[in-house]
Amino acid sequence: MSKKSLIILVVVAILAIFTYTKYNGMVVLREDAKTAWSNVESEYQRRSDLIGNLVKTVKGAADFERTTLEAVINARSKATQTQINVDDLTPENMAKFQQAQDGLSGALSRLLVTVERYPDLKANQNFLKLQDELASTENSVRTSRNRFNSAVNDYNIATKTFPNNMLAGMFGFKEMARFKAEAGTEKAPDVEFDFQ
Repeated sequence: MSKKSLIILVVVAILAIFTYTKYNGMVVLREDAKTAWSNVESEYQRRSDLIGNLVKTVKGAADFERTTLEAVINARSKATQTQINVDDLTPENMAKFQQAQDGLSGALSRLLVTVERYPDLKANQNFLKLQDELASTENSVRTSRNRFNSAVNDYNIATKTFPNNMLAGMFGFKEMARFKAEAGTEKAPDVEFDFQ
């Protein structure tokens, strides 16, 4: 084997090892982001399950405003029907998914505000436990979203930085979308107390 052939072989081997490690690194980051997304979906499912129990408890404990309960039930149904394929986390798909989840969050907030008018319900232990579970779940949802955004950030950086960006383009690694806050959430909400 000539010296020239050996040099070419060494260069090809180095390029192959480089490509192998960079490609596998991007696969690991993409799969970490997908796992983080699955955790977000899991937290949303937990919330959806808890809301069903909350609605049943509220219905059983009070002569409650029907429209409020129906809004929660409809928003829950819409939120559970809106799904994203983990391989297609585009900004458009994320926006549709987030819109359904925000609708559920808004309906749930209205339900909890309306509940304040019912002293018997507020004292119901089942309701209080469910309310605590929902608060815990909302915190878990926020944590899962943050972890997802962090995993997507790591993946996007890896696929956009040189020389990975060349390999990412060749092997079809696309940018993933992050969660974005709903428009207007940067402003603190007004809190009003109704003393009648």
